[in-house]
Amino acid sequence: MSASPAADRYPTEGDLILVLNCGSSSIKFALFDAGRDPLPRAPVWNGKVQGIGGPSPTCGETGVAPAPLALDPAQPHHAALEAIRERVLARLGGRRLHSVAHRVVHGGSRYFAPVRVDEGVVADLKSYIPLAPLHQPFALEAMEILLRERPELPQVACFDTAFHHTLPQVEQLLPLPYAAWERGLRRYGFHGLSYEYMAAALPGRHGELARGRTVVAHLGSGASLCAMRDLQSVATTMGFSALDGLMMGTRTGALDPGAVIYLMEIEKLGLEQVAHVLYHESGLLGVSGISADPRELIAREAEAPRAALALQLYVRRIVRELGALAAVLGGLDLLVFTAGIGEHSAVLRERVCAQLDWLGVTLDPDANAADAPTISAAGSRVRVGVEPTNEEWIAARHARGLA
Repeated sequence: MSASPAADRYPTEGDLILVLNCGSSSIKFALFDAGRDPLPRAPVWNGKVQGIGGPSPTCGETGVAPAPLALDPAQPHHAALEAIRERVLARLGGRRLHSVAHRVVHGGSRYFAPVRVDEGVVADLKSYIPLAPLHQPFALEAMEILLRERPELPQVACFDTAFHHTLPQVEQLLPLPYAAWERGLRRYGFHGLSYEYMAAALPGRHGELARGRTVVAHLGSGASLCAMRDLQSVATTMGFSALDGLMMGTRTGALDPGAVIYLMEIEKLGLEQVAHVLYHESGLLGVSGISADPRELIAREAEAPRAALALQLYVRRIVRELGALAAVLGGLDLLVFTAGIGEHSAVLRERVCAQLDWLGVTLDPDANAADAPTISAAGSRVRVGVEPTNEEWIAARHARGLA
């Protein structure tokens, strides 16, 4: 592995926290300096393995451009974790790992705060795999490997559902027989580590305004909105599973349950087939027939009507849900875009905000084009911002506190 140009900024002593964010096709990894207080928000080193399970996986890391990575096709995630392990050991340089923090999408009705990982915790979390099949099994695979190979190394599970524990019961309830609530069928909410970071970062950027009526739009391959009051979650668009709410890259978002019944009863799709359609063949990819990446669809929408239609529906769903959350909040003081699309797509931010003029949203075109921290015009009744998320730092902070 070639040396990083930024190697001189890496700590040469002290413990480090490893953060793993495992998904179905990618694993993000980062090292944080556990010896500094407060914990620095920037990792000392990070990277990402992409394309796991596909024909051309790559690995990129700080100071090193993504390069092809050979993975065992029979066990691609295990192989990817082994590749990360080798890189982490090379980067440690004899220093000690303080702990490993895992982003875990679903904590169910039991886990409302980060927790030390043991075999019992892993067994509990396996029961939530059907609710988050794109992420949950792969985080658990990493935990099990470390429990087996490094049982003395503290591991901490950090849950995307935990931030939404403040939701009032009326927001958690599903309109099913009440016995379903008692069995744990409820709206949980997701992207909680991202929203927890926003709750920590936004007061420094926007002052007391951030404690008012705020909506954060986490727009990535998965997407959701969170309404906050006093920096706590009071409503969110994702529900019982990570399928709910906004239209996403390959996921449907909110869908009439009758459509699922139709697919199964009339079109005779089995349960696994329906799940595959809802998670992997829908959203921007399904409507456009081209791509789950809005950048590609924006580039092709002039000559591809379905690409244009997919983008229109994507924006419409965001606008509808934003209006609903503004109604729950009784108005809107601050709107913040984050995650890959939210942070980098000025085109989609402009299209969303253009339909929110009834709320008093007015953008500054130059600030929006520059992805500035504040992109609203001086006279806008609602401040609009762009804030890079930092889920890994939140996880590292929890690990340092628990390990």
